[in-house]
Amino acid sequence: VVDYVTSRSPEQFLELLAAERVTVLNQTPSAFYQLAEADRLASESGRAAELSLRWVVFGGEALELRRLSDWYGRRGDFAPTLVNMYGITETTVHVSHRVLDAALAADASASVVGQAISGLQVFVLDTRLAPVPVGVAGEMYVSGVQLARGYLGQAGLTSTRFVANPFNAGEVLYRTGDVAAWNSAGDLEYLGRADDQVKIRGFRIEIGEIESAVLADVSVAQTAVVVREDSPGDQRLVAYVVPAAGVSVSVDDLRVSVGSLLPEYMVPSAFVVLDSIPLTVNGKLDRRALPVPSLQVAVFRAPTSVVEEVVAQTFADVLGVERVGLDDDFFVLGGNSLIATQVTSRLGQALDASVSVRELFEASTVEALAARLGSHVGGGSRAALTAQVRPVRVPLSLAQQRMWFLN
Repeated sequence: VVDYVTSRSPEQFLELLAAERVTVLNQTPSAFYQLAEADRLASESGRAAELSLRWVVFGGEALELRRLSDWYGRRGDFAPTLVNMYGITETTVHVSHRVLDAALAADASASVVGQAISGLQVFVLDTRLAPVPVGVAGEMYVSGVQLARGYLGQAGLTSTRFVANPFNAGEVLYRTGDVAAWNSAGDLEYLGRADDQVKIRGFRIEIGEIESAVLADVSVAQTAVVVREDSPGDQRLVAYVVPAAGVSVSVDDLRVSVGSLLPEYMVPSAFVVLDSIPLTVNGKLDRRALPVPSLQVAVFRAPTSVVEEVVAQTFADVLGVERVGLDDDFFVLGGNSLIATQVTSRLGQALDASVSVRELFEASTVEALAARLGSHVGGGSRAALTAQVRPVRVPLSLAQQRMWFLN
């Protein structure tokens, strides 16, 4: 079982894959992009990991095939073989698959999820449940013996999602809410969602559920939660709130309140207080009028050492903040585990040091991280292996410790 921090540290995760000789890896595309970047940096420094991977399976969110070109350039088509799969909880879990190669990654403009696996059928239908032509977008429906029977204790939701199969009497189709199209090669291309659900880093999220949690706070009168992508590839949830009459909204208190009702991945990374929610002439949410979140910074204390200046400038460059002080926290400023690897990579190059994502998680302010890095600046290259004096009592390996403990 991989611990939380290692799973979010591409460098350490890459080392784990090599050390444990992992042969099959199932990851979301977002996580693999970071792993591929760590692999590239290791290759450039002459420390390329010897991987035992035979298969890498993608799932959970749309795959940007062109972002695999660099990986294919280093690793080739079959070391390991990359596979894109589409899946839903209601089939536990895969529905379709497509084996990928360098040629497809170079040409595809959408996330190709292939064809249905054995035991399932996938249909792309219009609003009248009629099949759409090749190249035309429609909603995906799934049928087959692997499909669930419904939602326990939720008859209303079951009736809207599990509908009668017009192509086979007595069977049902599951309405996925995902939009796709058949391409000329007979493969499905995933295009996005047809409803209010969104997918962020593999999690399927109901925007309405987040809005309900925000409105549960007595200081909030109105809210609109959206997914913003102000930086390419960096999707984040932002909650826009209007205070209740005669009340001011404390963003810190609101974040704690929402966090007590929702899991971590559903808590918005930014809260923006507005006088009113902008609407279009038709009375709908005007997404274009929603302002870019302004990041909150602590009382400014200027860096005093070279290492502190490097860390502060790196935070500012990656997060797009004008200035960063000693007390500013990377995650409070809007950072997340996806862009943490960019910070550690830049710091490693600037300080000639080996910087892990774990260190950023454990010391996320400028002052704390600089204090950690100060002791090994200039130690980026690994020390040569040399013979050591054999101890009188040879320590147990981790595997031996585990066996001793269990026995």
